[in-house]
Amino acid sequence: MATLHYTITFHSYWHCGSGLAAGADVDALVVKDKNRLPFVPGKTMKGLVREALENILALNKTNKKDAVDKAFGYFDDKDDMSKGCMFFTNAELDENEQKAIISHKYQKHMYEGVSSTAIDKDGIACDHSLRRVEVTVPCVLHGCIKDVPQELSEDVLNALKMIKRMGVNRNRGLGRCTIEGKEEQI
Repeated sequence: MATLHYTITFHSYWHCGSGLAAGADVDALVVKDKNRLPFVPGKTMKGLVREALENILALNKTNKKDAVDKAFGYFDDKDDMSKGCMFFTNAELDENEQKAIISHKYQKHMYEGVSSTAIDKDGIACDHSLRRVEVTVPCVLHGCIKDVPQELSEDVLNALKMIKRMGVNRNRGLGRCTIEGKEEQI
């Protein structure tokens, strides 16, 4: 089994949703840790990496379905399920950056509000369509994938490179990113 470390460099505002709203001010808040710092949940990364990996394997006409199911888990039509052997940590800011932001109480500067509205065919804003979303400023996050089967290690690293956007409104320019990974050397 291998351990992979990866770095997400965001090039634009991004939004990984918490499912919460802030009343009349913001319709959708980003997910934050106990110190009000941004992170990308491990389960979000797991889904993105699996999708990218399945695309790579399909393009290469490689059949590793059993290995992928063992690594990522599965749920089938017979109500059988497995959570998989790999563990994805949350992707977080560097520990020193976290300490500096917390000590100076800069958390509020990590976020902005972005507004959007629907426009009708005549170029006029549609009634009741104004939406305001909290976004995180571009930053660099670090995560880890543990217990990666050796036969999938290189494929998972390639899948990480394929992820170019994450979070909501990816088709509107949010969440542009570059992900680089490497295998831990022991």
